Amino acid sequence: MSSIGLQRRSVVVTGAGSGIGRATALAFAREGAKVLVADLDQEGAEGVVETIAAEGGTARAVVGDLADQQVVDRVVSTAVEAFGGLDVLVNNAGIMDRLSAVADTDDAEWDRVMRVNLTAPFLLTRAALPHMVSAGRGSIVFTASEAGLRGSAAGAAYTVSKHGVVGLVKSLAVMYRDQGIRTNAIAPGGTATAIRVDARPGAHGPAVIGAYAGNIGRIATAEEQAAAIVFLASDAAANVNGVVLPVDNGWSAV
Repeated sequence: MSSIGLQRRSVVVTGAGSGIGRATALAFAREGAKVLVADLDQEGAEGVVETIAAEGGTARAVVGDLADQQVVDRVVSTAVEAFGGLDVLVNNAGIMDRLSAVADTDDAEWDRVMRVNLTAPFLLTRAALPHMVSAGRGSIVFTASEAGLRGSAAGAAYTVSKHGVVGLVKSLAVMYRDQGIRTNAIAPGGTATAIRVDARPGAHGPAVIGAYAGNIGRIATAEEQAAAIVFLASDAAANVNGVVLPVDNGWSAV
């Protein structure tokens, strides 16, 4: 039996088709949890489900845009119907901006980053909460970012979206702790994933951000980020609530 209380728990992981999300889905499954793999990429999501099944675990995939309320409802209903409830929600899915400074951020860049990084996890959390409140327990973990702790780690849109995530975490932690629900986040530093930064050559934002790149330190693996997420979701962190945990090799201390 799992020593951290995740065996047979129902877990939703977003952005689980690759990177930190994939590593997190696999880590939960290896602890005995039943995992709903949510991602926009069908091939990636189904590949993770196949890997979990091959290792003897239980998983389902839901594919779609999590800024769409119908997709959000399908994620939650599938987890509840297939696994008998919803114990853990990991709001991990996110995209990077173009490192644009405010004056260079167009509406499309701003809207897309906010929609994926902040609106989608808000919608999914709102849909999951009634099930957790009814059960009298639940754990929600967000993937925030070092950019949610400072102003020198990304462009304007990404930075603001991740500061918004931090605010959402703290609000949830206060509002729902008496219902048995804990909400926390990791704040990754540099991490080896497939996420790409399509910065505009010669733009003001990338030039400024580049001056701080030397503070990142060792690049983390996706599995190191996943281990922190699993810890925060588990019974091992039973009295941890409202925390934003840097997983950044000390970058936040520089």
